[in-house]
Amino acid sequence: MQNQNQQSNPNAAMNQAMSKNHGGHEMFDAHEVLAGIISMLDQYQMYDQHIQDQELKNIAHRQYTFVTQLYNTMVECFKTGQDPSVPTQQYHMQQENEVVYGLKPGQPKKPNSSVSQLSDQGLSAYMLGNIKSLTSLLAMTAAEITNPVLRRVVADSVPNFIELSYEIFLYQNKHGYYQVPQLMEQDMQQMLNSYATVPQQGNNVH
Repeated sequence: MQNQNQQSNPNAAMNQAMSKNHGGHEMFDAHEVLAGIISMLDQYQMYDQHIQDQELKNIAHRQYTFVTQLYNTMVECFKTGQDPSVPTQQYHMQQENEVVYGLKPGQPKKPNSSVSQLSDQGLSAYMLGNIKSLTSLLAMTAAEITNPVLRRVVADSVPNFIELSYEIFLYQNKHGYYQVPQLMEQDMQQMLNSYATVPQQGNNVH
């Protein structure tokens, strides 16, 4: 009966073959990525209950919505091995690309003694940690996936997660949560001039 169905519907056999187009190592990596995204989305829901700043809340909501759609896209192409019905999107952050440099004195950081001490500074740091961890995981996983569709979806997600993390960094930097020290001018110039370009002469590698 199964063979008759496949003969009458040749696409069914092709779809079944595509859905099995995964290596064993890739299966574990894909599970780790999807589980990591679920963890990030779950944690964003917990953070939302404690965020006070509306700007940070808006960032969390936009990122949650974007990553939820990405999760659905990944699950679909992981199951089918074929192009998803909703392709990967491009994330557009709303922060300005201006970084404040320098250090300002402040109180030393220490762990909270209770949940009531959660602050937007700490919550935005947790968000940044979630996204940066997933960015590294996605990049590593994309290099080890055999299924061409899933590979493309995961690889295309890396720049988006970099953008997500940069948006949170810029928010933190603007509010003084993530300060950026610089080297002295002399040291910076010396390091900037430590390398020189070489002329390109075509394919002269033997």
